[in-house]
Amino acid sequence: MIGQLGLGGAEKQVVMLARGLVDRGIETTVLLLSERGPRMAELSGSGVRVFGLGCRGIARPWVDLRGSVEGVVADARAYARLVGHLRRTRPQVLHAFLFHCYVAAAPAARLARVPVCVAGRRSLGTFKEGRRALLAVERAATGMTDFVVANAHAVAADARRQEGLPKDKIAVIHNGMEARDFRPAVPADLTTDLPVVLCVANLRSYKGHRYLLEAVGRMQQRGRPCTLALIGEGPERVDLQRQADRLGIDVRLLGHRTDVSAFLARADVVALPSLEEGLSNAVMEAMAVGRPVVATAVGGTPELLRDRGVLVPPADAEALAQGLQWMLTDRSAALRLGNAARQWAMENLSVDTMVERHVSLYRKLLERKATG
Repeated sequence: MIGQLGLGGAEKQVVMLARGLVDRGIETTVLLLSERGPRMAELSGSGVRVFGLGCRGIARPWVDLRGSVEGVVADARAYARLVGHLRRTRPQVLHAFLFHCYVAAAPAARLARVPVCVAGRRSLGTFKEGRRALLAVERAATGMTDFVVANAHAVAADARRQEGLPKDKIAVIHNGMEARDFRPAVPADLTTDLPVVLCVANLRSYKGHRYLLEAVGRMQQRGRPCTLALIGEGPERVDLQRQADRLGIDVRLLGHRTDVSAFLARADVVALPSLEEGLSNAVMEAMAVGRPVVATAVGGTPELLRDRGVLVPPADAEALAQGLQWMLTDRSAALRLGNAARQWAMENLSVDTMVERHVSLYRKLLERKATG
């Protein structure tokens, strides 16, 4: 169960997990809280069923009283559809991803007597800090949840701290990547004579793009200019363009792209300057094709890049500049780190590994419930 099937990392993991379960003979349905989204096409012909609940509350806000009433009624009907669907289909396991889904899924699973309910944690819980109502709702839902899966040890530690989870109620299963993610692509047509630094991240303040642009500006002042390619969209776009103009640096704002692999093939270095992070799919994809990565040591990123990439403190433009300059000038070091990252990713981040670990967990939880 997930909100929708957009182009985000969590949605990508849900699609891969669902297809992998079907490939192993496990009947699987993806429940969508609100919208379908572009990743629906990736489930076509896979044997995965999709059931839309038609919830409106997380899709858009209602500002007038009439709209609020309509939204509440629509969401109540959506919740009734969820419980009714679970009662009819009688799944053995309900696995819910992201906050809105896992707080809704737990009581629904109990009402429908689903044997096992699993909740997914995909990021640090900073958005809940200081918001007592959210924390209270989450803790109540967690109390009705059989198990929690985090995609990084940093995410698991954060969940234990915020929710008071015992260690035996949470486990880490890293994100997975498909075989095609490890294959080289034809480089994108990006016209520049300068080295290319690529960043794949939504243009939001917590992704730290402003520090990356400042780092590129510092490199240019030292006679080490580069072309910075930014894939992603978001509210910071206008401010970032203004910053690039002020610094006089070559920044290409490429928006949302479905051909990220081509830009990875074109890049000399991949950067991720996030101020907070769960487990970055962008970093994983760069590792899979052996690109050297310079990233901030936040969230699960150190788990991915320790001894396999360049880790720098968050909000530190100078450290970013030094890391990027090292990778762009010392090509032997860049090659060594890129190769090490690719090898580790092949051994630990394949979709088969991710799916098998989930299947093993589901079976263990079902056995525990049957004997408990």
